[in-house]
Amino acid sequence: MKNLSFFIARRYFLSKKKKGFINVLSIIAMVGVAIGTAALVIVLSVFNGLEDLIRSLYSSFDADIKISLKEGKFFEYDEELKTQIQNIEGLATIVEVVEDNVLVRYNDGESVVRMKGVSPDFEKNAELRNHITEGQLKLTEKEQNFAVVGQGIRYDLSINSRNNFLALQFYYPKNISPGRSNPSSMYNSGILMPAGVFAIEKQYDEKYIFVPLRFARNLIGKDNECTSLEIELEDGVSVSEIQNILKRKLGDSFDIMNSDEQHASLLKAIKIEKLFIYLTFSFILAVASFNIFFALTMLALDKKRDISILFAMGTPIKTIRNIFLKEGAIISLSGALTGGLFGFIICLLQQEYGLISMNMASAVQEAYPVKMIATDFIFTMLSIAIITILASFKPAQVAAKSVEIQRL
Repeated sequence: MKNLSFFIARRYFLSKKKKGFINVLSIIAMVGVAIGTAALVIVLSVFNGLEDLIRSLYSSFDADIKISLKEGKFFEYDEELKTQIQNIEGLATIVEVVEDNVLVRYNDGESVVRMKGVSPDFEKNAELRNHITEGQLKLTEKEQNFAVVGQGIRYDLSINSRNNFLALQFYYPKNISPGRSNPSSMYNSGILMPAGVFAIEKQYDEKYIFVPLRFARNLIGKDNECTSLEIELEDGVSVSEIQNILKRKLGDSFDIMNSDEQHASLLKAIKIEKLFIYLTFSFILAVASFNIFFALTMLALDKKRDISILFAMGTPIKTIRNIFLKEGAIISLSGALTGGLFGFIICLLQQEYGLISMNMASAVQEAYPVKMIATDFIFTMLSIAIITILASFKPAQVAAKSVEIQRL
């Protein structure tokens, strides 16, 4: 009696004697659930892949930990601060950074860009070296300084890193006040030869130029000051642990951010989009579950005679109700497992062979990135379970009610 409801529900679903309209409707309901499940799994996996892709791109540009002032722009990197930071174990490099907007001219073109002056340890950035598309990652050679420019700036100013006769001209305003007759006294200037071009992501490529720290400080008029410190950690060192140590040592006057926190708004936006996609596809699955509702309702009406016989044989009303609940569970579970497997196979093929291209000439990755996470499958199945219970409850009540009418 315990498994009677499941046995009968399975017989109704797999009946070979009578393939009528109800059976077709059940199959349509199962296919609808399968398609919705596969679509949800694939879309969520694509969002996971995009999030990982964005993190990998930013890791080429951003350090594991960035230290900057909460209020103000420049701070002095004196011996006391240097000692506090360098005494922490697990730090691979500490890069001093001076960053500000400057005007750059090259040949007949000019543009306002973000100049990022970095100390020599920056050239150890192996990940950025992989994004050099022209020339090399070189900021100093003997006593000569060089610049590494973003690909967008290169196109905008028509920069040729192989041309040894044209240099980049940098201009930074200083002491602007009325009454000055000599324009050259209102700005600092300097020149650098372009050594290389990098291509990471559009917002960096069209905005940033890397220059040596000493050049940036001279141009801006600073001696020992920085706008930030960028710290790379040794392999296996916990970012959160070092971050907490730095917060305790440096106090509340500094912002100490890991790579995710440096782009918190963007990553949060991706998670919100993923949530809304999940809710949207869950709604689509709910619409698809109307087929389950209609199939079970028609089954309850079609099987009135069977229900009457079961009731006459002493079958409890609860068992009769469970027949239709389990029938709905079989339909949805079959669809969910089929759709989940299909979605898994599609994502696996996309990971291995890149079947679907992003169709963008400037894309950093040719194929759409995908990443499957177990929790996506779990929440998808949970959504289907809830939807199935809601869709199956009314037909089960109809069947139970018909039995109660007979008893009266």
